Formats: sequence, C-alpha cells, structure tokens
Amino acid sequence: MPFLLRFREHWVRPALFFGNNPISLAGGAITTASGATMIAYWVTELLGRSESNPYLGIIFNLILPGLFILGLILIPIGIYFRHKALQRAGHIPAVYPKVDLNDRIFRHGLDIVLVATIVNLLVVSVASYRGASYMDSPQFCGQSCHVMHPEYAAYQISPHSHVDCVACHIGSGAQSYFEAKVDGTKQLFEVAFQRYPTPVPSPVRNLRPARIICEGCHTPAKFVGEKLLVRSSFADDEQNSETQTVLVLHLGGLDGLSHLTGIHGVHLGHIEYIATDPSRTTIPWVQRRSSDGSATAYAASSLNGATPQGERRLMDCIDCHNRAAHTFQTAEEALNQAMQAGAISPALPWIHKEGLALLKADYTSQQDAATKIPAALQAYYRTANPTVLAAQATQEQAAARELVKIYSENVFPDMKVTWGTHPNHIGHQSYPGCFRCHDGDHTAKDGSSITQDCAACHNLLSVDEAKPKVLSDLGIQQ
Repeated sequence: MPFLLRFREHWVRPALFFGNNPISLAGGAITTASGATMIAYWVTELLGRSESNPYLGIIFNLILPGLFILGLILIPIGIYFRHKALQRAGHIPAVYPKVDLNDRIFRHGLDIVLVATIVNLLVVSVASYRGASYMDSPQFCGQSCHVMHPEYAAYQISPHSHVDCVACHIGSGAQSYFEAKVDGTKQLFEVAFQRYPTPVPSPVRNLRPARIICEGCHTPAKFVGEKLLVRSSFADDEQNSETQTVLVLHLGGLDGLSHLTGIHGVHLGHIEYIATDPSRTTIPWVQRRSSDGSATAYAASSLNGATPQGERRLMDCIDCHNRAAHTFQTAEEALNQAMQAGAISPALPWIHKEGLALLKADYTSQQDAATKIPAALQAYYRTANPTVLAAQATQEQAAARELVKIYSENVFPDMKVTWGTHPNHIGHQSYPGCFRCHDGDHTAKDGSSITQDCAACHNLLSVDEAKPKVLSDLGIQQ
C-alpha cells in the first residue's frame, strides 16, 4: 500500500472522525485565537507601536503562549476520550468515513490543516524564545513583581543600569538557568501567598563569585592608578554654606609587573573573613594569606582567642561593592549631590536643613510623600520667608520635585525600606564599611594589627574646606 494511501486510511480518516468532539474543537479554537492574538502583538511590536507595560509582556509572552500550547494539547486529549467513549459503547466503525482526495473542498481542508500545523510550529518556537527572553529581561525582574520595586528603582539609576539582571544573578549554561527558574517559581509562590520577606534580604546568598560576574568587565589588571574624588556638603545654615573634601584614592590592583598595590591589590583574592550577621557588617575575624603561603589571622578583642561561628568567605569585589547595582543613598548624601548638581538650588535659604527634615519625616507611602513634601516646603517658606515664594518660586518648586524624587528612589514604606536599611560598604562615612576590619581592634597573635592608617587607601588633600585651594591649583574650581 502506497505511503499516502496508508496515511489517509490509518491516520487522516480516524483523526477527522475522532477529532469531531467538543474538547478538540475547543482546543482548536483556543489555539487559533491565542495564536492570532500573539501574531498581531508581534506585528505591532515590529511597527514600534506596542506598549512597555510589564503586565502586557506577561500576557503576550507568557500567558498566551501557555494558552496556545494548552489548546494544542486539548486536541489529542479530545480525540483520546472520544475514542475511549466510542470503544466502550461499541460504536467504533469498521470503516471510517471516506476521505476523498478528489473532493476539492476536502483537499482545501487538508491544505489548511497542513498550513496551520506549520504555523503552529513556528508560533510555538517564536513564543518559547520570546517567553524565555522576556523572563530574562530587567522589566520582568523589576516591574512585574512589586516586591522588587525598591531594587529596580535603585538599579535604574545605578552605573550598571545597562547590564541585564541575569548577567549577575544567573550563570551561563542549562543548569544555572534551570536553578534560577526553580528559585523563581519558589519566589512566585511566596509572592502569591504573601510570604515574602520585607525588606528583601541583602546580600543575596546564591550570587555567583565576583571573578565570574564583575571580572567579566572589570579586569583586575586594569585596577591600577589613582582617582581624584571631590565631595561637596552643605551646612544647615541660612546660606547652605558649601564645603568640599578632596582626596586621592589609591585604587591600585595588579600592575604590569604582577605587583599587587593599592586598595584592590591588597584585598585581591587572598583574604578570608567570618561575618556574624546577615548583612556582613560585623566581621570579628580576618585571615590574610601571604605570597609565600603563610596565613595570619586577626581577631577582635571580644573573641578572646576563639574563632567565631558564622559565614566564612573569600573576600572579593562584592564584599565592599555590595550595592554596586542597587545603591540606596542616605538622605544626606542624596541631598548634597542634588544641591551640588544644581537640581536643588543652594540659593534657597535654609533648603538643606528643611529639605533634610522633610526627607526624614514619616510618610505612609511614596504617594503620601509626593503630596506632603511639596505642601510642607511651600508652607515653610510662606511662614518663615514669604519673599522666597515671590522671588524664587520656580526654584522652590524645582526643589520640591527633586526632594520627592530623592525620596521615591530610596524609601519604600510598603517594603519597609527606609534610610539605612541596606548599608553600602564602600568607604566609611555613612556606614562602617572599611572600619568593619580597619577598626584598630583586629590583632594577630604576634601583636600586629590591621592597619588603620588613612594614607594606606587615600591621601586627604582637604577636609570640609570652603573653596579648597587645591581645586583652584588643579584648575577645577575658580
């Protein structure tokens, strides 16, 4: 028997006969409707007319492909159940209804089935790829889930805002991808049943080592040289008096002669520590391994010679750059930067003092802050200095908007994220940072201690000076 004849007699005829049932027909309708909707959405995307709403992405890249596949699955399920039902009733025909390929209408029907099958395969392939890609996008990670709103807001204004979340949080290869999706499924249930922690814990315990994440872009051999850092701060007086601190950071690293120098060089891959708290802020024990293989342990006096219980880690980039892509500022840092950049005019009297008070006030939500901050600032000037509203109304309104922006990027009452919730271990001004180890209290058995010499990491050229001379000498400031 020729192949086409066998295919017609043993497959086409039975499939058409048993496929005439409500379940299979419903499956075909679901598949057709969802497939046509997805194709229409893809066309609008190609034309640049689609919306960026993350929930539309969930519908068109995850839910509709699921419905499409569900419809395809229902077709053989309906065929199976109808076959079983007719078999139990003894109504399966000895000869299935004739399939006449000479019938023009029937041939056209087969052509439609063939085209539909090819289209279905293409749709499933494209939808699967798009769904996987969408789940790897920052929009899905940060916008689809309100739990991640604080982290996404910080990510958008970070130096790594152009780096996809998966580049750091998911490794390469099928195993890493599978583990991430399993973990994501667990988080989905936590969100659905409101069992998620507030705030989201930091640090992330399963984050990959920095040599895999950071060093893909930041080559250790390039961490060489000095960096000039200028920071402005404003006083709580009527003139918002500006002072500046100027310092040179000894970045260091691995130079061309394989010498480890400066901040990065000293801490690069040969220091272990034990932290006794989840945020890795309390570090009572440190061990440094020298180039000859010998190790020296430094312990806080409170240990009395004992080794503490806690997480033992090999220090890498993330132990200091712990908020590299999700930095939350302190109110003082954010306000000083905004005033230095001119987003908040230092010419507004008492704006530093009043702005700081407004930022640190209690609000029930970000919407509450967005309403109360502008009203409170305007009320202050109306009472204390009415001439400001007359002569500097535009600057006052701009200051109010910037204060709301600062608050909305750093404080999230619904997730219990406020000023200082997530410490940033870079430096030592706002948080312990460097002083977690360089506190003068970590000593070795031979009496040596971890240095507390400021010059080991930076040279201070000026500290809180008004118009430092060094800046004019460098031509940076008149």
